[in-house]
Amino acid sequence: MLSLLMPIALVMLGLAILMNLLRLMRGPTAEDRVLALDTLTVNAIAVVMLLGITLGTSLYFEAALILAMMGFVGTVALCKFLLGGDVIE
Repeated sequence: MLSLLMPIALVMLGLAILMNLLRLMRGPTAEDRVLALDTLTVNAIAVVMLLGITLGTSLYFEAALILAMMGFVGTVALCKFLLGGDVIE
């Protein structure tokens, strides 16, 4: 059952990533682009987690954790830049 559902889940996540990239390129505002980038990070984490489950190795879970931390810091920095124009006060 797992071998049947993993490719389907990866294809669905691939479509979600393509839609995120479209929103990232088209905008229309900077806030929309930040949200698209944050959602793209969440989808990338899901892909890495699914690959870790499929391949049965814990290395992918560590990579997903690092990706989550970097995505959070990046989103906060972009939001702070959009609100105030300066990241480090």
